[in-house]
Amino acid sequence: MKRNASNFLTLAAVATLLAAFPSVAADLTISAPNWPSGQATANILKVGIEKTFGLQVDVQAMGTMTSFVGMETGKVDVQPEVWRPNFDDLVKKYVDEKGEVTLSNKSVAAWQGLCATAAAAKTIKSVADLTDPEKTKVLDTDGDGRGEMWIGAPTWLSTGIERVRANSYGYASNLTLVEAEEEVAMAAVDAAVATDRPMVFYCYAPHHVFQLHELTRLEEPAHDPAKWKLVSAQDPLWISKSSATTAWDAAHFQIAYASTFAKKRPEIAQFLDKVDFSSDEVTGMSYALGVERQAPLDYAKKWVEKNAARVEGWAKQ
Repeated sequence: MKRNASNFLTLAAVATLLAAFPSVAADLTISAPNWPSGQATANILKVGIEKTFGLQVDVQAMGTMTSFVGMETGKVDVQPEVWRPNFDDLVKKYVDEKGEVTLSNKSVAAWQGLCATAAAAKTIKSVADLTDPEKTKVLDTDGDGRGEMWIGAPTWLSTGIERVRANSYGYASNLTLVEAEEEVAMAAVDAAVATDRPMVFYCYAPHHVFQLHELTRLEEPAHDPAKWKLVSAQDPLWISKSSATTAWDAAHFQIAYASTFAKKRPEIAQFLDKVDFSSDEVTGMSYALGVERQAPLDYAKKWVEKNAARVEGWAKQ
């Protein structure tokens, strides 16, 4: 009995001593957005920096707006995939005006809009068709007479902009706009194609969905900046105050990092400035995580090993 008590006290003492020593803090923190390519990139940067510079890197799931605030306060050092023009408002505030965030030199070309499955494209060919309740009935999956359309994940800024576009074009009145995580939406696309059921949804590229299915991008008026009037998303009523009646502008995304971090670790900033992914590579990342269900860190380790010489080149002065 005494022996057991002694053991208990010893274990308690060890636990107390361990608690007295905090875990080793990471040398830098990278935020990871909730879409496949962003998660892959965040972990590729983690593995590449740890291997090349011998630093400890922490990856934390985080939204882009929270990331920008974190880069200003010092809680976040890197955001791997800042989409523009989606986050131009944040770029203006934190990059152009405050100078607290720096954007990397290289970017990946992208686009976004609305896509239709082959079955839907027989009836719905343009955004104008979405304003016709007779045509959008084919998108009804719950029997209420109204079609449904996925417009993005709840936390995406693009989702709010798609709601603005739906209000501005007028199809919000006869469609149920669905917000759900991308994984759920892509499963719905797979099921719709498999059963030849019409579906229209928000889409963007680079993305693996175009490798899996035959999709048609809906026609709409070319982007006109004069017809895009977006109020800052920091205004709680920004969606109702905004309007957009043409297609999205040409998009791209790039890495962002805290300006103060770049001063402390200029070699890491130079590394980030040289990171160059192609659209095909980003599609491959999306496919690996979204379709093959590879864990982001496992995928990143294999990617860095396969592209070791290239990663070393990013680190060269």
